[in-house]
Amino acid sequence: MYEKELEIIKKSNRFRSRVVFDQNLLDLASNDYLGLAQNKKLFKKAYKRVLKNHYFSPKASMLVNGYSKIHQKFEKLLCKVNGFEKGVIVGSGFLANISMIEALVRKGDTLFIDEDYHASGILASKLLDSKQVITFLHNDEKDLEKKLKDSSSKGRKVIAIEGVYSMSGNLAKKEIFELAKKYDSLLIVDEAHSSGVIGENVLGIFDYYKIKIEKNHIKMGTLGKAYGSYGAYILGSKSIIEFLQNRAKPIIYSTAPSLFDTALGYESLKYIIRNKKVLRQKIKQNLSIIQSYLGINSRSLIIPILVDDNKKVLEIQNILKNKGFLVGAIRQPTVKKAIIRLIAKIDIEHDELKKACNLIKDLNANK
Repeated sequence: MYEKELEIIKKSNRFRSRVVFDQNLLDLASNDYLGLAQNKKLFKKAYKRVLKNHYFSPKASMLVNGYSKIHQKFEKLLCKVNGFEKGVIVGSGFLANISMIEALVRKGDTLFIDEDYHASGILASKLLDSKQVITFLHNDEKDLEKKLKDSSSKGRKVIAIEGVYSMSGNLAKKEIFELAKKYDSLLIVDEAHSSGVIGENVLGIFDYYKIKIEKNHIKMGTLGKAYGSYGAYILGSKSIIEFLQNRAKPIIYSTAPSLFDTALGYESLKYIIRNKKVLRQKIKQNLSIIQSYLGINSRSLIIPILVDDNKKVLEIQNILKNKGFLVGAIRQPTVKKAIIRLIAKIDIEHDELKKACNLIKDLNANK
């Protein structure tokens, strides 16, 4: 039924497939920024924590009887270290964005969403009346303010941004936080790629800018990236989290998050808090290598290298695989122009990172 469409995708070099990659490849493609996905000590601690529980599967929705002390303990620690009043664990970042946007933007409200916001948030916005959704230019506080001023909405204003944008590695501008306060708007910040990577305490963009948490702030983070696990969380005021518990369909109707994944996220958070100085130093060293070898001044570990040719980006990825390195070859519709997406993970040896940078630079120059 879909053969013709698949053929078009293949001809444009946009075809995707699932691959079990050689485990000997050096991983410069995944979002496992801190290398915690291979930390056996954290895995064993999480396993022991779940084993002490009198059941090992969440069994039901959190609002039936799937909510456990493991979930609760992790939520309390997240709130404590991030400075939020209340939190809720969610099955994934995708579900978290559906939860927040679909539930919090009520009739008469307006959503102002960055054009480069994650696909899950864009999808969630399609569940709203199209008149309620205003897209602003990527990370452009001037365009956002103009649209906030011009809006005739008499309801709530809700702004949705990312702390670090997943494809560009750009950090959200501090001015957007200030606009949210100025225009009395709710501010949803997707910290999937910033939590565990930036900030004095390696807790994300709020931490990076040293922003005092206000009632209008909502933070979403994931466990499947820097935390080396799976799942997500939403942090906010008591009223916002309780409202989500009563209105957000993915929270109400989904089985509660995995106990093991939650326990692993909890152990990873404790590890990050204990080792924040070492982690900051390793991140700084890797970004210094990126600056020296690729000429890219990045504040995040996401390093996009523009190739702008779907066929060439796949060729570069394959050559790098043959040399022992795995990088992302990102094409449309995820990005407008094809890029090599290199993740400067801190568990990679410096010499290997330098070698990969040189290879990418040479291969891209010969296009």
